[in-house]
This record gives sequence, structure tokens and C-alpha cells, in this order.
Amino acid sequence: MAISREATEKLAALLGERLSTTQAERDLHGGSETWHRAPPPDAVVWPVDTIEVAAILRIASAHRIPVIGWGTGTSLEGHALAVRGGISLDTSRMDRVIEIRPEDLQVTVQPGVTREALNRELRATGLFFPVDPGANASLGGMAATRASGTTAVRYGTMRDNVLGLEVVLADGRVIRTGSRAAKSSAGYDLTGLMVGSEGTLGIITELTLRLHGQPEEVAAAVCAFPTLEEAVECVTATIQSGIPMARIEFVDAGIARAFNRSAGTHLPEQPHLMVEFHGAKTSVASDADSFGAIAAEFGGAGFDWASTPEARNQLWRMRHGAYPAALALRPGATAVVTDVCVPMSHLAEAVSAAAADIAAEGLMGPIVGHVGDGNFHALLLIEPGNEVELTAAKRIATRMAERALDVGGTITGEHGVGIGKRALMTAEHGDGWQVMGAIKTALDPLGILNPGKLVPDAN
Repeated sequence: MAISREATEKLAALLGERLSTTQAERDLHGGSETWHRAPPPDAVVWPVDTIEVAAILRIASAHRIPVIGWGTGTSLEGHALAVRGGISLDTSRMDRVIEIRPEDLQVTVQPGVTREALNRELRATGLFFPVDPGANASLGGMAATRASGTTAVRYGTMRDNVLGLEVVLADGRVIRTGSRAAKSSAGYDLTGLMVGSEGTLGIITELTLRLHGQPEEVAAAVCAFPTLEEAVECVTATIQSGIPMARIEFVDAGIARAFNRSAGTHLPEQPHLMVEFHGAKTSVASDADSFGAIAAEFGGAGFDWASTPEARNQLWRMRHGAYPAALALRPGATAVVTDVCVPMSHLAEAVSAAAADIAAEGLMGPIVGHVGDGNFHALLLIEPGNEVELTAAKRIATRMAERALDVGGTITGEHGVGIGKRALMTAEHGDGWQVMGAIKTALDPLGILNPGKLVPDAN
């Protein structure tokens, strides 16, 4: 929808040059990391504090203008696309680390602070924020999408590391959720409700996060396996053995080939596990030896240990670069990027079935995964505009989701719903999806916050 002249004038009076309706800025905020596309928003705004966000939402509510939160634009399911027009609310200038409380293992930040910027700020404290989705995402966006990533197997997801929030509701009211206390039994868990709500219930303007001590020792390695099944079965055995992994990542032969091309490595073109251990020197050495023994039972070989911080950083930069490396396997391609999460006992079967589906459809679709918690991703490479390939990729993604649900899993372990997985929500939640819609209606009766995403449309 176009924004009225009256609303535009009110926003301009509030924000000045921090309101833009130029095509370049609108296009920048209308892009997507994957195949999802929508028209650009009608305007982009850059607030600097909670007061301005509240004022923007009061104007938007009065004029029934959609408002879509924007962090760094790295989401994969079209979360930040303006599918019904409106305002893209960019939080990148809300980037202050407000207070670090080392004695409480806590930090309070504005939503535009990125995870890498926060950890640079924390270096001198001996603490770090562990949630690592790969992209240098904003912490507000990570909370809104309930992000996780490579370290979730040890440190948990955003759900486990967000203690409290400041949130502006659709009508401009400002609420605080949670507290700085270690626990509370005072009423509904509004923090948990907002974390993962994908901007449909409110705009996050402040976060209080849990911090962790930097480990004394870190060891990381990559090793190859003869087959996909043996690599994944090794993960299951490792987790069941109780070895405290900090990261345990899976990449298939296609991704190993992509790494060799993009990073100049010489990995065997086989499935690999990439692992990392945190702790005291003695415990890390013991854990690494225990993992090596388990990996050997499943054919793991060619351990390449990253013994320096620089080598470890290079290893994880390579893993985080799996998506662009995969795209380079088919120049000019885009991708349907999908993820599911299953109980560990069904992980090997689920990954094998996904690989078989990809082969049967004749697509190129490398598989990667944060498999320590049963979560894996398929990067289904398609030619832009090729409806036959897009339809095939969607079939694969749907079958992956259906198989996950059949064994008690979920349609998405970390990508979230956005518009890409919205059609699958009834299959996972049944009438619970309508309950989510009722909560949305109660907090946003005009439906202006990120409409067309996550929840059913209001009747």
C-alpha cells in the first residue's frame, strides 16, 4: 500500500533525513538472501531510540500502515519482505551496547548491535555471547527469529540466552519483559512469546542477554567419512556418549567440493564433520581423544586439527560461507534453502531420505547441518525464473518437513517461518496455529506488524 502524504509528512517531521522513499533504499530493503521476492517497501525509516520507534508505530497505527522490522536482512524465509507494502523499520542505527554487567554474566544492548560487534566489545571482560547463526546478524533480528546456529548444541539458542526485552507494540505502547534475575514465576513468559515472533507482535528495542565465560582451551578439527550415513551416525553416537561438544557440524560431499573451489582447500570430496571442544586443557584433550575413537568406529579419517586461533577462525569462516560457496557450484543460481529438525534417533534416516529426494528430482542440493541437535539444511540450487525447478525444490522441502513431523520433529529448527514455511504451520500445530493468530489479533488488532507472515490472516 502507498503511504499517504499526511503520514509521510508526520514521519518526515519526526525523522528528517532518516526517512527515505528513494528507489535505491527501497530496493535494498526489498531484497532476500534466497529465492523469495516481493515488491520493495514504500518507505524506509532509521530510528535511533525507543521513543522514535514508539512514535513511528503510533503514526503507522493511525494510518493503518504495515511496519516490517529490518535488522541486517540475512533471514532466509522472506521474513523482512514487505509483502503488503508499508514501512521497513531499519534498526541498524540503534547499535549501542548499553551496559555490560560482568558479575551477573549479562549485557544490555540495542537491537542493531551485531553479534560480532558485541563480542569485540566483550573481549576485555573474559566473556562472550555464544549464539552463532553464521551471518553477522543483528541481535534484535536474532531474537525475533529465535536464531541458533553452530554452538547451539552446547550453549543453546536465543530462547535460552535472552533474559529480557523492551518491546514497542503496534499501538506505540512500550513494555518490558523478563528481568535480570536468574528466574521468575511472575506471570506469563512474555519474553518467550516475543522471541521467535518474527516481528509480528512488536518491535524489539532493547535486549538483556546471558553471557558465558571464554573457554580456557579450544580445539577444532575436520574429518572425512566414507558415507553420509556413517558421518551422521557418528554424530548420534557422540551425543549419546555425553561428550560435551561446543560445535559438531555436518557438510556433505557437495559442500566439501564447494569449499575446495571457494577457499582453496584440499578436502576429500566426501561427507565431513567439523567439530570444536571448549573447556580446560585437560578436559578438551580428553574429549577430543574420545571423539576420535568414536569417529574411527564409523570410518572417520584424515583429521585436520586447527591448532591456532587463526586456523580455527578460518575453519569456521569456511563453514559459515557454505551458502555462497554452494551457489558458486552453479553460477547464476539462486536457492530454496530449507531446514528441519528431528529427534537424534531419526537424524541419519532423515538426512539420507532428503539426499535421495534431491537426487530423484535431478537438482543440485548440498546438505549442511548443525547436526548436534538434529538440525540440517538443504541448499536447493535453482535457475532464477525456472518454475519447473522451483516446483521440484518446493516438493523436496515439503517432503523433508512432512518426514520431520512424522517422527516428532519440526518444520524448521532455526530458519523460522516467514512466508516460506507458513503453509506448513497447520500440519505442525493444528489448532495451535489459530491460537497464535488469536494472540496476534489481541496485540495487533489492525494487523500492521509484518503482515502476511508466520500466523494465519485474521478473519
